Amino acid sequence: MRIALITPYGRETRTGNWHTAARWAHFLREAGHTVRVQVEWDTRATDLMLALHARRSFPSIRAFAERFPSRPLIVTLTGTDLYRDIHENHDARQSLEFAHRLIVLQDRGVDELPAHLAPRTRVIYQSSPDIARLPSPAQTFEVLVVGHLRAEKDPFRAALATAYLPEHSQTHVTHLGGALSEEMAETAELAQRKLSRWHWRGQVSHAAVLKQLARADLMVISSVMEGGANVVCEALAADVPVLASHMPGNIGMLGNDYPGYFPVGDERLLARLLSLAENDPDFYAELLGHCRIRRELMRPEQEASRLRQLVAELEQGAG
Repeated sequence: MRIALITPYGRETRTGNWHTAARWAHFLREAGHTVRVQVEWDTRATDLMLALHARRSFPSIRAFAERFPSRPLIVTLTGTDLYRDIHENHDARQSLEFAHRLIVLQDRGVDELPAHLAPRTRVIYQSSPDIARLPSPAQTFEVLVVGHLRAEKDPFRAALATAYLPEHSQTHVTHLGGALSEEMAETAELAQRKLSRWHWRGQVSHAAVLKQLARADLMVISSVMEGGANVVCEALAADVPVLASHMPGNIGMLGNDYPGYFPVGDERLLARLLSLAENDPDFYAELLGHCRIRRELMRPEQEASRLRQLVAELEQGAG
């Protein structure tokens, strides 16, 4: 099939959406499809459209649906789609109705959708290949935060938590991700001056993120909303346990009974969990054991199989 894969963010943005689009294009090409990855549909003849982001990709979704109403259209819902836009934005809601199938990236995503859309919805966990461990720096407990500095990520929660760690703590938090506004950059610079255990390295390459992750002891994801974070898949692929904000997108990735949740916006409880992970081997092992179980859902062969099955299902129906 000729597939248009629409992502609102190009390669230069280094966002999770871009990495998802690149990975899915690879999986589909391996299955024999012709895939064009585009920020906006170029209107060339296409057998199937797969669009990431219901609101941001709406112009392409609408144009394809109006030109080829009977051809398969798949819309993948991001965190801002699920937990904000489809509840308040007309374009995002219209994208849901245009779609023949919807993809959510974790098993709690379907809870946000109107009941009549549940039969159209498929869960496809994102994935990462195994990441070989590298030696962690001696005498430190290395914690990593990955993500652009934007409000949805609550990016300074781990920085604030370091202020509540015991004096003897060897925890060192590194944040990788570019600032999306001057205000965010200024806040990061101020936090770095005031909080000696927190360091912001700004935007780095994906290879540099993976190298840092391979040396980390722990990862923190503090998002206010999240559709199913790539960085969680990568942490599990590197055998790095996660402390996560207790919100649906993270619960859908890590499971209801995961012991490493903290309330959204609660740096004091995050600090307590950081201290436990650093100093309590039993707690750390419990986190790691849960993550190794969830890792089995997020292997590349699983993601590729689910995506190809969905496309094959629609291809057969169109035929």
